[in-house]
Amino acid sequence: MRIPVGRPGWGRARELAASGRWRAVAAVAAGALPALAFPEPSLWWFAYVALVPWMLLVRDAPTGRRAAVEGWLGGIGFMIAVHHWLIPSLHVFIVLIAALLGLLWAPWGWLVWSLLSGRRPRPARAVAALAVVPSGWLMIELVRSWEGLGGPWGLLGASQWQVSPALRLASVGGIWLVSLLVVAVNTAVTVLIAVPRARTAAVGGGVICALTTTAVWLWLPQPEPSGRARIAVVQPGVVDGSESVERRFARSEELTRQLAGQDIDLVVWGESSVGADLRERPDLAARIAVLSRAVGADLLVNVDARSQDGAGRAGIFKSSVLVGPQGPTGDRYDKMRLVPFGEYIPARGLLGWATSVGKAAGEDRLRGSRPVVMVLPGEGTGGLRLGPLVCFESAFPDMGRRLTRDGAQLLIAQSATSSFQGSWAPEQHASLAALRAAESGRPMVHATLTGVSAVYGPDGSRVGRLLGTDTSTAAVYDVPLARGTTPFVRFGEWPVYGALAVLAALCAAEGVRSLRKPAPGLAAPPVRTADESAARPVR
Repeated sequence: MRIPVGRPGWGRARELAASGRWRAVAAVAAGALPALAFPEPSLWWFAYVALVPWMLLVRDAPTGRRAAVEGWLGGIGFMIAVHHWLIPSLHVFIVLIAALLGLLWAPWGWLVWSLLSGRRPRPARAVAALAVVPSGWLMIELVRSWEGLGGPWGLLGASQWQVSPALRLASVGGIWLVSLLVVAVNTAVTVLIAVPRARTAAVGGGVICALTTTAVWLWLPQPEPSGRARIAVVQPGVVDGSESVERRFARSEELTRQLAGQDIDLVVWGESSVGADLRERPDLAARIAVLSRAVGADLLVNVDARSQDGAGRAGIFKSSVLVGPQGPTGDRYDKMRLVPFGEYIPARGLLGWATSVGKAAGEDRLRGSRPVVMVLPGEGTGGLRLGPLVCFESAFPDMGRRLTRDGAQLLIAQSATSSFQGSWAPEQHASLAALRAAESGRPMVHATLTGVSAVYGPDGSRVGRLLGTDTSTAAVYDVPLARGTTPFVRFGEWPVYGALAVLAALCAAEGVRSLRKPAPGLAAPPVRTADESAARPVR
C-alpha cells in the first residue's frame, strides 16, 4: 500500500522558517568576524581561524543554493564590518553597496559546500579544498580590488601587516600570496573539524604552509642597504571651523619652521594640505619656498584645488607638488585612482541621489594620466627618486610595484582621513604602507593631516614612532634606503594566475566527471535469452 505523504504541518513550517532566519543571522555575524584581525583591534592571529565558523555554517547548508545565499550574507557582514567607519558618510547606502559586493561570495559559498558538504565527504575533495577554496577567495579579492568597486581595502592578507614572516611572503607574491596562506590555514582547520577522514591531509597542508613561510622568512635575501635619507613628516592635526584650510596651512608652516637646522632631505605634508592651485596663488608658492630655504630641503605638498593639467583639462585635481627654494620645481603628480562616492560618483546620472543621503562628492574630481617619479636635487640625497601616491592609492599593490619598476627609491603616500577620526580607518590606512614597503623592497612614508602617520623600512618594519590622531607635530625619520628587486616587483601578481589555474583545473575535472557519469534514465533492463529465466539464469 502506498502511503500518501502530505505537506509538513504549520508547526514544522514555522520551525524551518525560524531555522532559516537564525542561519541567516549567523552567516552575517560569521562573515563579520575577520574584521577583528585588522587595525584597530589588530588581532592578526585571529585571521587564521576567523573564516572557520562561516565555512562550517556554509558546509552544513541543506542545499547548494542555500550555501550560496549564506556565502552572500557572510559577504555582506564582512563588507559592512571592515568598512563600518564609512557609515557616517554613506548612511544606508553602505548596506546597498555591501549587498551588491557581497554577491561575490555567493559562488565561494557554493564552492565550500560542494567540496566539504555531506556527513562523510570524500577525502579527495576535502584535500582539493585546501587549494580550491583559497583560490576562490583570491578571485573575490581580485574582482573587488577594481577601483570602481571600492578598491583593495580589507584584503585578508592585509591583516598580517605587522608579522615579519608574512611580510617576507609579500615580497615574493604580494598581498595575494599572504591572503592565499591565511585562507589555506582556515580551510585546513575546517577540514580538521568537519572531515575526520582527511585530517592527515589537513595537517600536512598546514605543515607545508608553515615550512614554506619559514623557509622564505629565513633564506630569502633581505633588501640590500643603499644609504639613508632624513625625511620629515608634518602633521598639523584636526583643524575645524571657518577658514580651516588657511589655518591648517599656517599650522603646517609653523611646524615646518621648527625643522630648521636638522639636516633634512625632504619635508612631506599630507593630502589636501594646500587648498589653492600654486600657479594661481604665487603668494602661497612663495611662502612654501621660504620654508624650503629655511629648512634646507624641498617640500612635497598636496594641492586639492581647481586647476588645469598639462593636457589642458580644467577641474578639481588632487596633486602632489614638489616645491624647492625657488618655488614649484615643475614635478607634479595628479591622483589617478579616485575614491568611489568620496571623490566621484560612478554613473552619476543614475546614482547621483547618493549626495542627498551622505557625504558623497558633489563634483567629480579629475584623474591624472600617468604615474610620476620625482628626483630630489642636491648632493646630500644623491638625486633621491620619489614615488608619490595620494591617499586611497596606497591600497593598490600594482601602483607601488609600477613606481618601483620606474626607479623610485622612496614611496610616499599623502593622506588625510580627517573625516574618520575616532574610527578604525586611520590605523587601517597606515598599516597598508608596511605591505607596500615589503612588496617593493622600498621604504614608504605615510604622511597625513590628522594621523595616523607612519614610516616603514624596505622590509615593512616600522621606522620611528607613529603619529597618532591626537598629535599635531613635525617628526624626523632616518629612513633606510635599499636597492635590488623583490620577486613581487619582478614577477608581479603570479599567485593570482596560480589561483586561476587551480580553478581551471577544477572546472576541467568536473567537466570530465560529468561526461563519464551515465545520463539518468537511459539504463536498459538486462536482456534475457530464450533459455534463461529468473529461476535459472544463464551463467
